[in-house]
Amino acid sequence: MKAERRRNYYEKTVRPIVDHEKMQYTKKLIQHGDVSVFAHSMAVAAYSVKLAKKLGIRYDRRSLIRGAMLHDFFLYDWHKINNVGDGLHGFAHPNTASKNAVRYFDLNKRELDIIRKHMWPLTITKLPKYRESWLVCAADKYCSLLETFGLNTYNDDTFVKKPAREHETRRKIKTINIPQKK
Repeated sequence: MKAERRRNYYEKTVRPIVDHEKMQYTKKLIQHGDVSVFAHSMAVAAYSVKLAKKLGIRYDRRSLIRGAMLHDFFLYDWHKINNVGDGLHGFAHPNTASKNAVRYFDLNKRELDIIRKHMWPLTITKLPKYRESWLVCAADKYCSLLETFGLNTYNDDTFVKKPAREHETRRKIKTINIPQKK
């Protein structure tokens, strides 16, 4: 029953973002090192949830995941276009990402705060307002460090749940240790 609820939740909350053509486009854009913007966003979402659970922080799960997924939804190669009109990428991309996100998705105030303020403290005047924003801000820094130094072990599909096949069942296979003859 729990697995079914998780699958339904994923389908309603994450799948519409993951499957959107503009989010799929982010697989072609590099974030840090050799990691795509897509993989980075998925990792930030996953690590944000892990951090909240580890610290015992109450949070709005839907807002946290959706905001993390869209926090870098800027849709350009920042390695080639560093000044995007609103200033340098590091300072301007949260605003660009939020404009793009509201163009394609209905967002609540927490999700918008996450997207707009995830670059704190670089954007010193954009102090995160919600727990979810702080969690994404921290997870984003963590994932960025892993990616920059090549320490990450994830890729575009690491955090994407595959649809379950109805006819497929998973069985646990017992391993038996057979003593070797000497």
